[in-house]
Order: sequence, then C-alpha cells, then structure tokens
Amino acid sequence: MARIVLTAVLIVLLNVLAGCETIDSGRSQLVPAQTGSAPIIKVATGSEADIIEQVAVNRQAYQEGLELLIKHYARTGNNMKWTWAKKELAALDAMPQYKYIIEAEVAGPVLKASTSIPEADMLYDDALRLEKKAKRLIVIRDENLLRLALNKYNQLIRKHPSSDKIDDAAFKAGGIYEYFKDHTIALLYYQRTYQWDAGTIHPARFKAAFVLDKRLHRRAKALELYQQAVKREGLKESYKEFAEKRIKELTKSGEDGG
Repeated sequence: MARIVLTAVLIVLLNVLAGCETIDSGRSQLVPAQTGSAPIIKVATGSEADIIEQVAVNRQAYQEGLELLIKHYARTGNNMKWTWAKKELAALDAMPQYKYIIEAEVAGPVLKASTSIPEADMLYDDALRLEKKAKRLIVIRDENLLRLALNKYNQLIRKHPSSDKIDDAAFKAGGIYEYFKDHTIALLYYQRTYQWDAGTIHPARFKAAFVLDKRLHRRAKALELYQQAVKREGLKESYKEFAEKRIKELTKSGEDGG
C-alpha cells in the first residue's frame, strides 16, 4: 500500500513540474549540436592579434543581430520569438568574454621608461583615480572600476611605450592582476616594471619574488629576486624583514624549484 501511495505521489509531482515548464519555451527550436556537418565559417588566420580581432568582430555582430531580432519581434508582435531572442541575448551577456591580448607580453622586455609625455601622464592619473575610487570601501572592491583602471594602464603602455610612466603603469597593473588572482600575468607586469626601468621606485622585484614564492611555487627564481630586492630596492621595513627571512629559509632548504 505504501508503495502504491509513493508511486502516486511521484506521478503527481512529475505532472506538477511538467505543468510549471514555460509554455512556448522554444526547446524544440534549440540548434542541435552537430559533428562534422556544421557549416564552415572562414576566420582570420595568421597572427594571434588578427584572430582575436576577428573574434571581437564576430561577438559584436552576434550581439547586434540578436538586438535587431528583438526589435523586429517587438514591432511585429511575435511575443514567443521575442522571448527566445531576449533569453539568448541575456545568455550571451552572461557569458565570460576574455581580452586575450596582454599588453606587457606584446610590448616585450626591452622598452625604456625615458620620456615625459603629457598624454601618458593624464592616462596614468585617470587610472589612479579609477583605482582609488574602486577601493573606497575597506573590504569590498568595485571590480568594474578596477578593470577600467587596468584598461587605462594598458592603454598607456600600448600608446606611449617610451613614456617614463610605463614602469609605474606596469607595477600598478600588476597589483590589480594580483587582486584578481591572475598570478602569472601579475608576475609578468612586475617583471616588466624593473625591466623597463632598472631603477624603478617600486618594489617590483620583491613583488615578483613573492608571487613566484607563494603563488607559483617557483622558489629558486624567487630566492634570486628576493636577494636582488634586498640589495637594489629601497624596501619598507616589513618587506625587507620578510625578504630576509625567506632568503634564509629558502637557502637553508635548498629549494630547487624553477
């Protein structure tokens, strides 16, 4: 008897759940996954930058196409298809979209921070203002503002590669990348800081050593940079004490990680 009652309850629940499903959801109209028979669309070949540019163009075209469909169905009164297009656009907006170009990677290690350029100075000041605004709350950060600041720092590096602010921009960008836990990128920007200005005022070698040591576990290289930081950078006391402690620990343990 109990078994019959349980079966009946399950049937009722299934019927209720089926009844809750949105009418005209468009499930039958979803594009099927295809293997080998999908149309081939030619994209740019060659450099990474060309391919990334093509991806960006296609993203924009896809979004604009959906927006046009939404307007069309709103105008013609086709509420069912208007709902589908709105849902697809919302899913597109929610999908992560990456900027695959990393400016410090493209720029390479040989730039020299040498020239005072007013436009570069303005970009740097704008980025600092955005970053400061993003950190107004002690615990919570406005991550969108941090990304906007990051864009400004990278724009400075891209547009003014001889500016005497490129090492400053690289160091500040490294801190934002570190906040986002993109440690490999943060390391690159800290390295570019002292590569572009060997006498930079920023503790870039220390920061690079810390990322290598505590985040990426490449402690042999971290040891080398800790040693350089103590010798060549005017570290604040807490940084200096930490670096000296890690130098002793890593030397004693004979760390041989990359």
